Amino acid sequence: MQGQEDISALVGAYPVCGTCAGQNVLRDAWANWNPLTRDWELKTTFEDAWCVDCEGACSLDWRLDTEFRQKRIRRLNDQVRQGDLSNATLVVTRGVQAWGEAFVAAVANAVIAYDRFTEDNDPHGEHDFGAFEVAQRQLFWKIDYFDLALSAHSPDPANRAVTHRVLTIMLACEY
Repeated sequence: MQGQEDISALVGAYPVCGTCAGQNVLRDAWANWNPLTRDWELKTTFEDAWCVDCEGACSLDWRLDTEFRQKRIRRLNDQVRQGDLSNATLVVTRGVQAWGEAFVAAVANAVIAYDRFTEDNDPHGEHDFGAFEVAQRQLFWKIDYFDLALSAHSPDPANRAVTHRVLTIMLACEY
């Protein structure tokens, strides 16, 4: 698990009272009136926090809703697998391409339709890997998470704004 400072930036993170772990916490803030939007805009939050539940000043601890994150990652992966390639790249290996356009099309349709996720082949519930067969050939597809520069792992796979997904489709013998 990451440090408290790092957790607060992740999708699915939320603050709790450091004393009673209640979620009903407040922080002082300044807001400015925006005449264009006709609404208040948050400008600054201050360090002091108050817990409504235990009626006192408190420090904030951060918790991570892992179930929410898992469902979000799964949904984003399913979207990529089903053709939404915004912030994503599709890689089809040479081994798959060598079998011709009709084979590639059949493989693409199989990846889109893939729904055989089990505890054994999807232990984290993220829908990031699949094994399947087309024309008596064993294939895999997998999704990896990178930062937007494609130079390192994503800092938060649940956050589409900081993650570039790479969906790779390959023959099993190429793995």
